[in-house]
Amino acid sequence: MTETPVDPPAVAVTDAVLRALAEDVLPMGDLTASLVPADARASAAVVSRANGVLAGSACAHQTCVATDPDLVLRWHLGDGAVVEPGSVVAEVSGPLRSLLTAERTMLNFLCHLSGIASLTRRYVEAVARANPTTRVLDTRKTTPGLRALEKAAVRAGGGHNHRGSLSEAILVKDNHLGGVTITDAVGRARRAWPGRMVEVECDRSEQVVEAVAAGATMVLLDNMDPGEVAACVELVRRAEGPGPGRVLVEVSGGVTLERAPLFAEAGADLVSVGALTHSAPALDLGLDLVPARTGERS
Repeated sequence: MTETPVDPPAVAVTDAVLRALAEDVLPMGDLTASLVPADARASAAVVSRANGVLAGSACAHQTCVATDPDLVLRWHLGDGAVVEPGSVVAEVSGPLRSLLTAERTMLNFLCHLSGIASLTRRYVEAVARANPTTRVLDTRKTTPGLRALEKAAVRAGGGHNHRGSLSEAILVKDNHLGGVTITDAVGRARRAWPGRMVEVECDRSEQVVEAVAAGATMVLLDNMDPGEVAACVELVRRAEGPGPGRVLVEVSGGVTLERAPLFAEAGADLVSVGALTHSAPALDLGLDLVPARTGERS
């Protein structure tokens, strides 16, 4: 697992925003916005239409900067803030042409990433009611090219990140076991990368016992029911023996909002949910123009 600040890496934000803007304005620019007088200026508010949790502010900010440095974005709420219908998230002002060009890209990032944060918060709250020590994790089931942003949104929702890439940690899954045993895989990993997390996916109790005996730091219980999870947790606690090294137990597969608390009650340390990033519905946010004051051109 990785523990990093809520904000995604700046390079990931810039890269994603530039690609998104290029997708929207190339090859001829914003044709419709060019119909607006060049000297027209306006202000608008980013407003929530639903209940949720905000994420994606860095992407929205970078969208304004990349579109036109004259756009000024003022935040009323930051990532991780709870919003409801009518919540004013931010205000943006500047050239109307530029504001119109930036609008959809800015909202696409905010709606998508806030949707992830909102769903994550629902899982976190459901799990915490059952077992306050159990943590909710994401997975690598992310939108290609947007992983760093989506994992930051999970953190904004109160969740935690599993490995961010294949080079961050070792996770021996069922397909790996087609070419190597659990004991051999764990041993090789420990010798090659002694400081790395070594996790083994298990779908049977005997695999759990072998993984712990081999020196795994985590076991992943895949597609088990809560009763099976409780039994495997007990096996792990008996097999790991005395000492400071505690083997963590993760559960994945079929982890719905209704079942997540049951896995927490069964003693799982970690509950991983691919749906946080691959199936979260977008949070409804809109950009509303603020009427110009008397004497201003809008």
